[in-house]
Amino acid sequence: MRSDLSLIISSFEMNLLQCIFKIDNQLLYYLPFLVDLASLPICKKYEERNHFISIGNFLHEPNKDAVLQLKNKIWPLISEKLPNTELHIYGAYVPESIMQLTNLKEKFYVMGRAEDALTVIANAKALLAPLRFGAGLKGKLVEAMMCGTPSITTTIGSEGMNFNLPWGGDIYDNPEDFSKSAVEMYVDEGKWIMAQKYGFNILSNFDSKKFESDFLEKINLVFQNLNNHRSSNFFGSMLLSNQLNSTKYFSRWIEEKNKKGDS
Repeated sequence: MRSDLSLIISSFEMNLLQCIFKIDNQLLYYLPFLVDLASLPICKKYEERNHFISIGNFLHEPNKDAVLQLKNKIWPLISEKLPNTELHIYGAYVPESIMQLTNLKEKFYVMGRAEDALTVIANAKALLAPLRFGAGLKGKLVEAMMCGTPSITTTIGSEGMNFNLPWGGDIYDNPEDFSKSAVEMYVDEGKWIMAQKYGFNILSNFDSKKFESDFLEKINLVFQNLNNHRSSNFFGSMLLSNQLNSTKYFSRWIEEKNKKGDS
């Protein structure tokens, strides 16, 4: 509320701020991930792909939890049906506890950081993202759509991303349905092709051309009317004043503390 304009990447969170928290619309601007649709890579065909992939930075706790979900509850069910299929786990900053999950017999491989995320996603037949918590948009799912790779995720994973369109894969929250869907996606070429098509449909909502000119116009409008824009933001002005005062008195407290320390 102290900001002149906040860029909100998720339509779900935009609605939350407007309808639940009643934030003034003039302080918010919806700007999701921007994708240059003209420069998307050529997608590999169904028969040119192999195995499953999961990807995500391990400094982000939801990604770590998702890998544990895969290891303990989901992958055993998938590998029972597809014993010759592998799961490749990619992500930077892998803790030792996750590295130790690699199991050759189970074909569960923790690969570490990917040199190029789009390349490894494009080689996989499907992406698995059993996210149980987290906010915002999930970059891995947008990248999967860019590569034409179907994804199986959760309600949290797809939050703010499907725009009431069919998902580019499947959405399930319990391990049993999640696993069953992954197996079906892997072996059913027709379902796979349809999921890829749905993913491309969703991706059109991230087309950078739809946002560029309007966003620049919004920025210019705020700058040209900055005084009026700020004067209409009463609560923001009040919070900013309180923040400055708290900083002032905190600095005085430190000064007094240091004086006593010196004495």
